[in-house]
Amino acid sequence: MKIGKALTVILVVLILIQLIPGPSHENPPVTGTPQWDSPRTAELFKRACANCHSNETVWPWYSTVAPLSWIINLDVSVGRSKLNVSEWGRTGKNDGDEAAGALRKGKMPPWFYMPAHPEAKLTAAEKDELVNGLVATFGDEEAEKEKKEIR
Repeated sequence: MKIGKALTVILVVLILIQLIPGPSHENPPVTGTPQWDSPRTAELFKRACANCHSNETVWPWYSTVAPLSWIINLDVSVGRSKLNVSEWGRTGKNDGDEAAGALRKGKMPPWFYMPAHPEAKLTAAEKDELVNGLVATFGDEEAEKEKKEIR
């Protein structure tokens, strides 16, 4: 009986939180874009990274269901604050020199993003292509640090 009551309470709470207004899913305008080294880099970035690192997020249906909507909105907000290719040239940190390192180390795309976005899964060759394209487009913070350490 206790499990049944607990499940009922959880279900009621899940239903009630749907009444809380969710975050807006209107994408801000694109105000600038980087000068990509190649169309292929832009294509791979759009496929694997742009949902969180641009103002061209494709919001899935489940992004309107609380509490997932809150988590997804937070992930997109954090991603855009770290790197946003749709606001290229804005003031503040938006230079992309950490992007290649994050991809190289397997930090991006995050593991929890992949099950719902299989299109973002890159083959090893595509990952190498994207890393090289990101380095050519934005530079490579890790390589710069290593050069300084050697000196």
